[in-house]
Amino acid sequence: MKYGVIEQMRQQYPVPPMCRFLGVSVSGYYAWRKRPLSLHDQQEPRLEAQVRAAHERTRETFGAQRLQKELSNCGVQIGVHRIKRLRTKLGLRCKQKRKFKATTNSKHNLPVAPNILDQDFGASAPNQAWCGDITYSTPSQRSPPIRG
Repeated sequence: MKYGVIEQMRQQYPVPPMCRFLGVSVSGYYAWRKRPLSLHDQQEPRLEAQVRAAHERTRETFGAQRLQKELSNCGVQIGVHRIKRLRTKLGLRCKQKRKFKATTNSKHNLPVAPNILDQDFGASAPNQAWCGDITYSTPSQRSPPIRG
């Protein structure tokens, strides 16, 4: 991490003062520059592409664990934590789908009032027709009873 910062800023600032400031040795920095990429870093671009493709293939709805199973079925061995890190790096998020919840029960045997107005709300004089609205609420939305 520190060596990467030095690498990015070495065109603007001299290397030895930056190494002193970050608490690393100059020889360590130059040894890091000559060192080849690790196997982990070499796999990164390929895995990024595979994670992105699997994310799109699953309509962006799979989380990290389901995505790992999907990639495993395609022959890609990758851990859940690495998938999470790659998705964060790539800015990928799964779409959360809400479960359908029925709020009205229309199939009941209770009496239903007749529709006398038949959507004609015009009245020639006051008090000829009255209408109202029923508001449904769940138990969590109701206010607690007042105790006195």
